[in-house]
Amino acid sequence: MNLETLKELYVNELRDLYNAENQLIKALPKMAKGASSDDLKEAFEKHLEQTKGHVQRLEQVFQELGGKAKGKTCQAMKGLIEEGSEVLKADGEDSVIDAAIIVAAQKVEHYEIAGYGSVRTFAQLLGQDKSAELLQQTLDEESEANELLNKLAEDIVNPEALMEPEMASASSDR
Repeated sequence: MNLETLKELYVNELRDLYNAENQLIKALPKMAKGASSDDLKEAFEKHLEQTKGHVQRLEQVFQELGGKAKGKTCQAMKGLIEEGSEVLKADGEDSVIDAAIIVAAQKVEHYEIAGYGSVRTFAQLLGQDKSAELLQQTLDEESEANELLNKLAEDIVNPEALMEPEMASASSDR
């Protein structure tokens, strides 16, 4: 890897995000299937469609640079997805598993928010205004997805998960 210029760093990070998004296209259906909360399933299904759009936007950004979209293995996303897969294989109460799935998903969103924030700024500095707009659109969607996960966790999933031990002990007292 050669990082002599900001443009080289920019392209390197775009390639990382392109691969990360493509990994997510494969992982999100598994997360939706593993969730027991209908609201959480719906959030993952919606974000899958958005993620497909993120890939298309990145392809437009690569076109703006005069090249074809090409990824490089995003080891960070690979690790985050692996952690999420472990959660999906775990045994436990449904709402507690859902809470763990949200944690895994928010780690992914935070990674993407950091990446898109950086490349958007690079695009602005490099005079790639159209690309900066496209990257900002994706950054906005990633932030919205994170906020939705926060809301689901706070309003539905975490309170249900908190009740699980009480419900389990109440049924064992009978």
